[in-house]
Amino acid sequence: MDSSRGSPDELKKTNKGRSKTNCMAKESLLKQKSPAEFFAENKNIAGFDNPGKSLYTTVRELVENALDSAESISQLPDIEIIIEEITKNKFNTMIGLVHRERVDEELYDDFETTKAREKRLAKEARMQEIQAKNVAHGKKLKEPPALKSGKGRGEASFFKVTCKDNGRGMPHDEIPNMFGRVLSGTKYGLKQTRGKFGLGAKMALIWSKMSTGLPIEILSATRGQNYASFCRLDIDIHQNIPHVHLHEKRENKDKWRGAEIQIIIEGNWTTYRSKILHYMRQMAVITPYAQFFFKFISDISEKNLTIRFARRTDVMPPAPLETKHHPSAVDILLIKRLIAETSKQTLQQFLQHEFVNISKSYAERLVGEMGPDFSPKMAVKSLTSHQIVRIHQLFRQAKFDDPSGDSLSPAGEYNLRLGIIKELQPDMVATCSSSPQVFEGHPFIVEAGISLGGKDVKQGLNIFRFANRIPLLFEQGADVVTRTATKKINWSSYKINQMQDKIGVFVSIVSTKVPFKGTGKEYIGDDITEISSAVKSAIKQCCLQLRSKIVKKLQARERQERKRNLTRYIPDASRAIMDVLEEMAQNYEPKRQRHDKEDDELLNKVASKEITEMTFRESLSQFVEQVDYEMALEYATQSGASEEPRELVYLSSLEGSYRYVDLGSPVFVFRLIT
Repeated sequence: MDSSRGSPDELKKTNKGRSKTNCMAKESLLKQKSPAEFFAENKNIAGFDNPGKSLYTTVRELVENALDSAESISQLPDIEIIIEEITKNKFNTMIGLVHRERVDEELYDDFETTKAREKRLAKEARMQEIQAKNVAHGKKLKEPPALKSGKGRGEASFFKVTCKDNGRGMPHDEIPNMFGRVLSGTKYGLKQTRGKFGLGAKMALIWSKMSTGLPIEILSATRGQNYASFCRLDIDIHQNIPHVHLHEKRENKDKWRGAEIQIIIEGNWTTYRSKILHYMRQMAVITPYAQFFFKFISDISEKNLTIRFARRTDVMPPAPLETKHHPSAVDILLIKRLIAETSKQTLQQFLQHEFVNISKSYAERLVGEMGPDFSPKMAVKSLTSHQIVRIHQLFRQAKFDDPSGDSLSPAGEYNLRLGIIKELQPDMVATCSSSPQVFEGHPFIVEAGISLGGKDVKQGLNIFRFANRIPLLFEQGADVVTRTATKKINWSSYKINQMQDKIGVFVSIVSTKVPFKGTGKEYIGDDITEISSAVKSAIKQCCLQLRSKIVKKLQARERQERKRNLTRYIPDASRAIMDVLEEMAQNYEPKRQRHDKEDDELLNKVASKEITEMTFRESLSQFVEQVDYEMALEYATQSGASEEPRELVYLSSLEGSYRYVDLGSPVFVFRLIT
């Protein structure tokens, strides 16, 4: 044996030491990421794909949080959004960065060599010559090709976004965690919510830290609070904890209540201006009980913009209620979590109180079906993993009543109709609301509205989609609403021209779990039969209402046209009849009986000028009116109408403060003042 290699025991110790070192090396490769760090690296998941989309998503998150805050205390929302453009010099001044002139021009992305500049100028000159020749020959001018922007990649645009609301405000001590700790909030649980990821303004804060490095500022005051809370903070990405710069209580003389959030981010207003304004307009449609004030401020006065979306009604939908899980919609992990969090002691109590549609007797039957290892009185905390799997399997196979839609809060036909009328001013509008239906144990309601004509509406289909009362603006082509409206509805059968008429299609889906597709959560697929059928049925119901209105309108137009044509020939017919009668009266011989007695009387009246051409005109006009009335009455009888067409009436609310009770239905709301 070679002594230089050492003894077997020494070799074992050496190998053991190496293996420990290798294990430690492998363990050192394992790293953890905080939720804040994960979303910072995958910001596109939350809608922060680029500066323009980030500006849009920031506005959206702030507006929706403001709406939730006001609605949670049954306060009519009054929301103010201000976007202020910040120039590069102003931004540098804000962060204390001294302006420095370029030294080496070739380092920059917008650098242009002398040769490239000459080539570009020559190309521009040729284009101008071609345009001049086209003008001289009367040809239509073509748009010149877009020139490469001289703006470098590092030349960012910054915006200060401010959102102010009149909601419940935030408790002083909870503000840092509400904004500076990702995946912490008040909206978790089985409930219809506007939020998509539970991130809200936290993701905007992360984007602010990534693009500007500046903190967010929050001013808040709650009801009965004699001070306002001010907090300036950012977020520690790696530890997912708030980094508070200033947190203090300030005087609140006006007893203001609500929240004001101010954040400075990189953005792109030019590209996403239309999206932001479209979002605000659609939000005004689905929440006509809210008032929105939007303002854009720039150093260039021509770019300034101010829009007020006025409140149309003070009838708010009820706040959505938190509900319990349906047995068919749970998985093994969720059952384990419910067991860990429940305050119930026995298995029967757990089944009865932690799930919907399980009564005491039904819980006993379920336990009996689970097998001899289960009993109604057994401790629920003592269930093993295998027993939990058995419960899950039974939940998937057993029969349960569908959950009700009592926990849902749709906009309501009344609000949807008002929103459409307020924003689009259409010629016709029809709305429909489905009864609660179920998809994989989750209730959902589909509301639809179809409008014809209106202000700023393009020809063809204009589709407006909403999920849990928020607009969906992206990935429209794959959405169930778009596919249904374009491929599954025969518009011509409802007297609607799909290509020429200005058609507005509004569909709102509310549910405790909206089945979004893709990471962006911007559309709902058409592969879900229950939702696809409900959307198609709701749109068809609206189309049927519109067809009835259109047919009546066409009938009225035909009657008007027929009446106009008949009236047009009354003077000629009267004149011709009078000429014939006058000629007969001149040749009339009283002694010879050539006519009946009535004819003789008529000729005598013509001869004595008692009957003139105007007499016939009046008689024929009365006859046309009588025929028109009888035909309209016959049509109404055939179509089943027992009364004259009704027009919708909207009553303005009384001024002042009153106690009242709202009695509502899908088509009206009656307020009883007490």
